[in-house]
Amino acid sequence: EKVNPYLRPLYDSLYDALGMDKVEKYLERTVIEIAPLAYMRGRTLDDAFIILDEAQNTTPEQMKMFLTRIGFDSKAVITGDVTQVDLPKGQYSGLLEAQEVLKGLSGISFQYLTEADVVRHPLVQEIIKAYEQFEQSKGAHRQER
Repeated sequence: EKVNPYLRPLYDSLYDALGMDKVEKYLERTVIEIAPLAYMRGRTLDDAFIILDEAQNTTPEQMKMFLTRIGFDSKAVITGDVTQVDLPKGQYSGLLEAQEVLKGLSGISFQYLTEADVVRHPLVQEIIKAYEQFEQSKGAHRQER
């Protein structure tokens, strides 16, 4: 069966965590449902554990729509890397806006990861550090002008 290339990382993670047979069984029984964000409108997700991945690429409207789908006895986890926003120029990230709008709200928590949390090849940590230093120095040069 062909898998949408955008969903490949999700399937890879599920297979790593649960094994291919269990994932396929859960998908068949709809214990696990994988759905594009566009198909969430109008739904209420009760008794669910909901994951929104790559949320840095949501618009503020999409993020609000997603957050208002959470039903009773549900939990939502939203992941995203605000250094990897792929939205068109001038479009603000829904994840960044949600951080501003929801900070301090009871029942909502934000966790921020650093290069120390990287679980890929050790070189990836060094690459992230190098980019952070580059971005900081670029920002310093802009301020000097």
